[in-house]
Amino acid sequence: MNDIVITAPRVRKSARTAKAAAPAHGSAAQAAAPGVAPAQPRAAAPVAAPVQAPVAAAEPVTEISAHLPDKAEQDDRTGRFLISFTMLGIVVAYLISRRGYYTPGDDVGYYMGLVGGVMMLLLLTYPLRKYLHSFRNWGPVRHWFSIHMWLGVIGPVLVIAHSTFVLKSTNATVAFICMLLVAASGIVGRFIYVRVHRGLHGEKLNFRELQAKAGFETEEMHSKLHFVPEVENRLTQFQAYALAENLGFAKSALRLFTLGTQRRLAYAMCASELRRVMRERAEIRQWDRDKLRRRLGRATHLVDDFLLSVQRVSQFDVYDRMFRLWHVAHVPLVYLLVLASIAHVVAVHMY
Repeated sequence: MNDIVITAPRVRKSARTAKAAAPAHGSAAQAAAPGVAPAQPRAAAPVAAPVQAPVAAAEPVTEISAHLPDKAEQDDRTGRFLISFTMLGIVVAYLISRRGYYTPGDDVGYYMGLVGGVMMLLLLTYPLRKYLHSFRNWGPVRHWFSIHMWLGVIGPVLVIAHSTFVLKSTNATVAFICMLLVAASGIVGRFIYVRVHRGLHGEKLNFRELQAKAGFETEEMHSKLHFVPEVENRLTQFQAYALAENLGFAKSALRLFTLGTQRRLAYAMCASELRRVMRERAEIRQWDRDKLRRRLGRATHLVDDFLLSVQRVSQFDVYDRMFRLWHVAHVPLVYLLVLASIAHVVAVHMY
């Protein structure tokens, strides 16, 4: 239907051109000398050329680029792996400790606790690298943060295994509780950190890029998904809701905790509509299965990227405030853990 609408005016224009050309040819024939045959008019060429051009141009989805690698998705996968690794380590430590292979006081248990304690002590090297000028040439901060993150997981797991899940003294109990608080706080802080330290400016650039690729900033306000108006409208509605301001504390808190679920729901509905429309287009245009799969994949990836970027920008301010509050609570817990650990080690060697 779109092809007919685009090409029809050009066909009529070509027909008018042919009619206007006919008298000219006739006048030329009359003005020619007698006995000379008039030249035949070539009216087919101007009609055929304009008809072919629009057919090849009416493919909005082919302009959608391939899936862009999203750093936020990678960070989320790393966070889920970190939590899974921690839980698995605790379960393995519990199962091994129940077998009675070692005790906290023998060589295996002692060195297990020693290595775990040294790992947690090395956690203090990350703020030294981050804030002291003399450490600024000791590699990128992101590598130190990765080491800090893994030391904060493996160290507590080794200490938990060292304890065999039995606390026999007050100082051991205090040190153990402090360690659990610091480890849990670190995992929560890591979740917030990756949503803040890319910076709001970076998120907006990514958001604008995805908007431009989807066509939301064109003069006609038509995206490259304009052949699926329901998808375009749903994306616009999600964007308006996610970026709305002055909602009040209650509505802002509700949006913070439900926006992820709403994003996944919007993506599922958009993907379903895209599959329906693209299959219809595939039948009309006689696409093979691979071609349909590629174009559908590009369109759904674009929708997913757009929704995720809107969510990141919407939640940045809240995560920024949460990170500041987290930092106020996390740092004193770390110092308390160091003091409790030192007291525990001294008590063990003295008594």
